[in-house]
Order: sequence, then structure tokens, then C-alpha cells
Amino acid sequence: MTRVILIRHGETEWNLLGKYQGQTDILLSEKGREQGRLLAKHFPFDKLDAIYASDLSRAVETADFVAKKFGLKVIPDIAFREMNFGDWEGLTYEEIVLKYPEGMNHFLTRPDILQVPNGETFPILQERAVKRLRELVKIHENETIAVAAHGGVIRCMLADALEMPLKNIWRIRQYNTAVSAVVYAENPTVEFINNTEHLRRD
Repeated sequence: MTRVILIRHGETEWNLLGKYQGQTDILLSEKGREQGRLLAKHFPFDKLDAIYASDLSRAVETADFVAKKFGLKVIPDIAFREMNFGDWEGLTYEEIVLKYPEGMNHFLTRPDILQVPNGETFPILQERAVKRLRELVKIHENETIAVAAHGGVIRCMLADALEMPLKNIWRIRQYNTAVSAVVYAENPTVEFINNTEHLRRD
């Protein structure tokens, strides 16, 4: 058995502006750093054996708050990067709707068939993230690990654990620094999703 704790990164300035970040390396905002501090202070588990993160700064910095609490070092991993949003990166929802109306419609209703111009697809994202996650589950048998990543990545990993079609991933909410937990044994068991209790504890 391996317990995997999935952590979405804290808020960034682009989150505030509603810009699609994808693989653009945007730092946490001050609010995002405070969210990270609260996450570490009120972390929902008292044991952690290793912590991995997307190699993008917002995920690494979020993970580092938790890592310090447990005396660990963050292990960056490119497999957990957010989806490459290609030509959409740096644009707001409104700008994408104006320039790519059909693409945005697919994004909201059929993410499983979405093809972002010069970007990735959700099936490719899911394949790379889940493949690496399963490798880590084997490496850390009978341990508890955390992975700090991004909304799209975490939704794809949860959809895999739940055997949920990718077209339904927007049914999974993911707030900044939200925590989800999955126990991997013979079959994955999702313990909880999108927990932000740590942000309300102070």
C-alpha cells in the first residue's frame, strides 16, 4: 500500500488575472505563499516519507513549505508539469474565446478531444503523469508520499484512480493548495478530494 497526497500549487499572479499558465513558469503571489505556509502548518497527515513536485516554480515553492515541516527535500519531476497550453498561454478566458471559440468549447465540454494550437492534449498529459505516479507508488511501497502539481495534472491523476473518462475531468474541483489523497493497493481508493480546511484553520 502507498498513500499519495496530491497538492495543487498556491495562487499566482496569473491565477488572479485569469491567465492560462500551462508550462509558463509563474511564481507564487504573496497570497500563494501564505497558502503554502498554512498548508504546512495544518497539513492533514502527520507522516510523509518523500515529496515530489512539478519542476515549475509555483509547484516547487508550494512543496517546499511542506517539505521543511517534515525535514525533507523537494524532488522536482518534469512528468508532473502542467499541460502545455501552447498558443493559449498568457491569454485570459475571454481572449481565448474571441480567438479560438471552437477550441474553448472543446476545452469546457470535451477536454478529451481538445487540441490546443501548438500544445498538448489531456490524454498525453494523463499518460505522462500517471506513468510516473505509478512508478513512484512501486518505489515507495508502504510509505506516504506527496506530489505538488497543477490543476490539470491532478484532475488527470484522480480521473485515472476513479476510472473516470477524461471528458468529465471538470467535475473535479481543484482550489489553490487543495489536498487530495489516494491509497494505492490492489486498486486505488480515493480518500478525499480538494480539501482546503488548512486555509480556514487560523
